[in-house]
Amino acid sequence: MTLRQPFKRCQLRRTQVREMRDDMRIACRLSFERRFCCNLLAQEHVQGLEAEVFMETYICKTCGKQHEGPPLSYGSPTPAYWYDIPEKERDRRALISSDQCEIDNQYFFIVGNIEIPIIGREQVFGWTVWVSLSDKNYKRTSELWNSVGREKEPPYFGWLNTSIPMYPETLNLKTMVHTRPIGERPYIELEPTDHPLAIEQRNGISWERVKEIAELVLHPK
Repeated sequence: MTLRQPFKRCQLRRTQVREMRDDMRIACRLSFERRFCCNLLAQEHVQGLEAEVFMETYICKTCGKQHEGPPLSYGSPTPAYWYDIPEKERDRRALISSDQCEIDNQYFFIVGNIEIPIIGREQVFGWTVWVSLSDKNYKRTSELWNSVGREKEPPYFGWLNTSIPMYPETLNLKTMVHTRPIGERPYIELEPTDHPLAIEQRNGISWERVKEIAELVLHPK
């Protein structure tokens, strides 16, 4: 996944609140891989999730239908804190791109990947998430954005700022942000706690768990 240049003021695609699961929006497009966008109810609003689909099919245990996938990654287009800003104030108070976000000139976020091994397979499952950084580390990240060898940078501490459904609350989990070479998003390492997401990152998940996640996205409870 390619990193873009640091901030440009932009019009973010608005996600709309959906009270009925039948209103879940799934838009498909083809690139070198098939990807789709879907919306998932999270707390009091709907957050958009992009999903990278592995080209297989599976039978959904919930609806009994055959679906393409299951997806191997999901991600939110904005940090959770962005949703707390009144919609009319977002253009004035926030700067956002596909990889960075600044709010009120005092809250700083970048995108990275929580990667989870799939047991018995070469593929890796991932959550693309937002993490808050200190002002100092955020500026350092921006300075190194196009620098060859930036992956030698020590990891930064960050707070997870994406609420991932189907887990106990993930907001404000402690993380370490590992910079990768140009063109790759950071690797997000969760603090090794007993939180289920941290356990899955350490131990990996089964293919059945990947399908279970897909079913919970398509058929939220």
